[in-house]
Amino acid sequence: MKILPPIATVGLLLGLGVSLLAYQGRMYEEDGEAPQPLPADAHENAEWAFARYHFRSNNESGSFLGFHLWAADYPKADRQFTMGVRRLTRLHARGVEQIVDADSDELFNWPWIYMEHGNGWNLTKDEVARLREYFMRGGFLFSDDTHGDFEWESLVHGMELIFPGRPIEDLKNDDEIFHVMYDLDERFQIHGTRFIWGRRPYLADMTKPKWRAIRDDKGRIMVAITHNSDVGDAWEWADSPNYPERETSLAYRIGINYILFDMTH
Repeated sequence: MKILPPIATVGLLLGLGVSLLAYQGRMYEEDGEAPQPLPADAHENAEWAFARYHFRSNNESGSFLGFHLWAADYPKADRQFTMGVRRLTRLHARGVEQIVDADSDELFNWPWIYMEHGNGWNLTKDEVARLREYFMRGGFLFSDDTHGDFEWESLVHGMELIFPGRPIEDLKNDDEIFHVMYDLDERFQIHGTRFIWGRRPYLADMTKPKWRAIRDDKGRIMVAITHNSDVGDAWEWADSPNYPERETSLAYRIGINYILFDMTH
């Protein structure tokens, strides 16, 4: 089993000499909507890559055909957000995402991972143990796109398997994660397109955005959770004049702060 690379290094952010992330594993070129051409640097070594957590849902066979919860907004959101990371930071980011399988030890090669619709995850005992070890080694998970009490309870069920009894807290405005690069005292709901363009209504338990976290024994945030918001949709539709620019701007700032927090803690 490989050792998680050291995360706490300011030099990583400054583009100085550090160990580079090597291209490993699979990368998918398209989602269920339209093919996405691979960027020219798809196989380039880089300091950081967008790693997306691939889990099996209760209603899935494990096939990569069609829509699955883990792949919501994929790969457009991943790549458009990475473009923003390149423009707004000095972090050397690879232009294509990395799929990280829940049942693979490749997880330990990626210090920052993103997960959508964690309310649908169905983890095995081995996958639970792997995630627990990943977090205790210094890994970071950004959990996004859960809405309402039912989805929240499903997400928490999985978290309880990983860390029984460990509290999930509501982050305060002065928490460091909101002030790494951008000061984000004013945070608001980031809407999913199914709510603003589709016919799905916001129910009473979906209207208030929550910014939550799980910490390790030393107080480091291991899991950052955006509940009642859809950051991935804001990344995916950043190029659309019909998606609220104000929400896209917040989504990019949130994502960048979370990356830089992880890489310096």
